[in-house]
Amino acid sequence: MPEQNNRKPTLLSRFVWWVLRRLYRWKGYTLLNHPPRLPKFILVGAPHTSNWDFIYFAGAVQEVGIMPRFIGKHSLFKWPMTRFMYDMGGMPINRSAPQGYVKSVIRAIEAADEIALVIAPEGTRSSDGRWKSGFYHIALGAGIPIVPAWLDVGTGHAGFGEPIMPSGDFHADLAKIAAFYKQAMPDCARFDLLEAQARGEVESPGKRRD
Repeated sequence: MPEQNNRKPTLLSRFVWWVLRRLYRWKGYTLLNHPPRLPKFILVGAPHTSNWDFIYFAGAVQEVGIMPRFIGKHSLFKWPMTRFMYDMGGMPINRSAPQGYVKSVIRAIEAADEIALVIAPEGTRSSDGRWKSGFYHIALGAGIPIVPAWLDVGTGHAGFGEPIMPSGDFHADLAKIAAFYKQAMPDCARFDLLEAQARGEVESPGKRRD
């Protein structure tokens, strides 16, 4: 992955980040707390119920001084979008690489000095609430903590949880994450299913890709 830190961001990327921050402020969300200061971590966001989630979430992390990174298909980083994608926090990953998707992401994390990698483990807004496990295997393999974040479009509140270091027991750690979300948004039915997934009562969607 080319080094992109020694130059000024493009005008387009600066404008887009300005718009995202303005939209977040216009919506009037209230951050109840700030995330812990860590050099590297996986920032998981839930629930994913609207196409606007990313926009508001991006604005929220900008408010607390975090430059979020996200995983993108390597084909999206071709000219003329190369500089823009990097400036927006994109991290190009070839999903068909011989070493596998998860290992490719781990290597990119290891090569970075600092990184807050944002992942929406539900996958899509049509999710029933179960989480894909890729985020966990990335955090475990890279040896970095998972920081849960939530955003309630009904109340306009958002917040962050304490970092959770993966132990290697997916279900036990998922139970900790589910407990945090249940406390933050007790009326969200998606987190009931997340709890059931943590107990092993329902299967995780999809399979891990090494």
